[in-house]
Amino acid sequence: QVQVVESGGGLVQAGGSLRLSCTASGLTFGDYCMAWFRQSPGKEREGVSCISRLGSSKYYADSVNGRFTISRDNDKSTLYLQMNTLKPEDTAMYYCAARFPACSGSWSLENEYNYWGQGTQVTVSS
Repeated sequence: QVQVVESGGGLVQAGGSLRLSCTASGLTFGDYCMAWFRQSPGKEREGVSCISRLGSSKYYADSVNGRFTISRDNDKSTLYLQMNTLKPEDTAMYYCAARFPACSGSWSLENEYNYWGQGTQVTVSS
């Protein structure tokens, strides 16, 4: 049974930093493209960032490019999202997702992903 679990969310002031983690079990982690999505109240879920199986390719939404960094450790089956210079508009539930086998130009489409976590809340105060 595949389990995807996010952690690391919390409350932070604007300008601060957080690092999210996502562990996946029940699958061969290194075989999956991994991504972070987020959803704010009243808004659709949107793609934040995506990383290829070996970490050689990374994709970012324009709204986070230059502030967020995605990375992965395949030995630990763990995905990370380092979030710096946080803004109130980054407030959202953040989700981790796994897609087999590869990332592509459609990386931000939800229906391309096979497994999802339950999410971790990030709140940025002004």
